[in-house]
Amino acid sequence: MGRLLGSTDLVGQVRKAQAEGLKVVFTNGCFDVLHLGHVQYLSKARELGDLLVVGLNSDSSVRKLKGEGRPVVAETDRAGVLCALSSVDYVCIFEEDTPDALIRLVSPDVLVKGGDYRPGDIVGADFVRGKGGAVHVIPTLPGRSTKLLIETIVQRFSREAGAN
Repeated sequence: MGRLLGSTDLVGQVRKAQAEGLKVVFTNGCFDVLHLGHVQYLSKARELGDLLVVGLNSDSSVRKLKGEGRPVVAETDRAGVLCALSSVDYVCIFEEDTPDALIRLVSPDVLVKGGDYRPGDIVGADFVRGKGGAVHVIPTLPGRSTKLLIETIVQRFSREAGAN
């Protein structure tokens, strides 16, 4: 089970793990309304190393990226759900628009993003490769996305509300 840490404590844990020869994997995202696609993605990311660190967009960061009305789930709840997954070792909430500063602090051995990203567009990829690390794109699970899930909920419940 994972732990929610601030960036200073996270860096200390990561450095300790790397000194022990463990391979640190980093990924990031909003992880709003967690679904099977997220769970499988995180599991596959964890398989690429010994320790998985998840950079989690803060509520304000999600709003900037996804618009008003998002996130649906508050950052502390999203972090708690991620920490409950066996594939996740550490979660760190970041406020910035991108995880670049956090990636540079953590200095992971492996950087991972989902299949909706092209390798050249992944924030932090040049930094990780430049220090001898690897960058991986994990294919997304077809038909699974937070946006699609939210749209399905809205359609179903708006029909039900209209029928009453």
